[in-house]
Amino acid sequence: MNSATPVRGLSWASIARLALVQVAIGAVMVIMTSTLNRVMVVELGLAAAVPGALVALHFAVQLLRPRMGFHSDTDGRRITWIVGGMGIVVLAGVGAAAATALMETNAVLGIAAAALAFFFLGAGISASSTPFLAYLAERVDERRMAGAAALTWIMMIAGMIATAGIGGFLLDPFSYGRMVAVTAGVCAVAMLFTLVAVWGRRDGIVVDAFRGTHGTSPHDVSFREAFSAMWEDPQSRRFATFIFVAMLAYSAQEIILEPFAGAIFGMTPGESTRVAGMQHGGALLGMALGAYGASRFSTLERWSAAGCIGSAVALVALAAMPLLGWVEGMKIAVFALGVANGVFAVAAIGAMMGLTVKGKVGGAGLRMGFWGAAQAMAYGLGGLMGAVLSDIARTVLGSPTAGYVLVFLLEGVLFVVAAWIIVGVASSARRATGPPALSTQEPALVGGLTLSESGR
Repeated sequence: MNSATPVRGLSWASIARLALVQVAIGAVMVIMTSTLNRVMVVELGLAAAVPGALVALHFAVQLLRPRMGFHSDTDGRRITWIVGGMGIVVLAGVGAAAATALMETNAVLGIAAAALAFFFLGAGISASSTPFLAYLAERVDERRMAGAAALTWIMMIAGMIATAGIGGFLLDPFSYGRMVAVTAGVCAVAMLFTLVAVWGRRDGIVVDAFRGTHGTSPHDVSFREAFSAMWEDPQSRRFATFIFVAMLAYSAQEIILEPFAGAIFGMTPGESTRVAGMQHGGALLGMALGAYGASRFSTLERWSAAGCIGSAVALVALAAMPLLGWVEGMKIAVFALGVANGVFAVAAIGAMMGLTVKGKVGGAGLRMGFWGAAQAMAYGLGGLMGAVLSDIARTVLGSPTAGYVLVFLLEGVLFVVAAWIIVGVASSARRATGPPALSTQEPALVGGLTLSESGR
């Protein structure tokens, strides 16, 4: 393990270059979860449950995140994990495209091959994204954590939009061979972005890799011991609960928003897609606002809570729109939901980065993996929950409107619960340490690391 201690204080240019890792992951994800999804359902005529189950599988596999993070803690080779994990991601992307093409002639074999590809997609994301976020958290000045989170996710979203646009253009006229070729091209660019992101980067000793245990070397501590120690830490459990509840609420409307706009307000597919685009645009604005505000006053936990409460208010307004029959009001509510979601997301990610390096138990990779697994589980479950509850409510109550309204109101309740949890996390941190654990106004030192500019 390299003897150089990680230096905090990355420049914005360095943060942006590192963020290319998330851009690469997002680009491959667009192909895997959107393009191949559509081809399976439309061109191949498969049930929507097939791609839905494949996407759920890749989320389920991300339960590996804590273990991957732990191993990057113990060997200190986060860069190796990032590059190796992305290698698995891009191979999984090409494999999934080839498997989809195989479904045209042999559906059973093609679906089995796709399941294998999506399994490795989840494993690759766990192996690359978890060490990447831990690496970033260890090297970003505390005052820049919200901004770093915003920059990283805005770049990822922009990359996803660009991939969807360029990939969609290159796919016409459609053929299965062209689909595999375009996917391979996207994956090659994603791997190139990853190499550019980490070029010249050095690993260093992982700060406090064995916090909360009696170990001093990788040979002294097992994953089970480290995870048990972290699980017994109340702050870690509370923050994981916050992430799970908030992401459950965040993702529950993902699948039903466009059907809601079409079924209740009679919008065409193009119109409902534009409404969804308004939400994404609002999210980008919310991320920028959250990063700006959190860098100047209050704490990241409070901004997370504010984003959750704002999301709850927007969802209640959205639930009221069918009764009012106000189409423009529905659009405003969707945009407001996007803004509030963006504020919540960037503050929560920034808070996660801060708690990753400040926690008393577990290394940064293990802690980031723990919370990343909670996020992945909630995201996968949330979309399924929203769709299922909407269908059940519509059947039981005999009204599609009632089904959508019920889901929106339930999401609002979950966001309020999440806000209450994160405020409790902040309170417990203050009791334990005195000053706010994540105050964005104090350039606190972590583990003796300096705040000098890394110059890299």
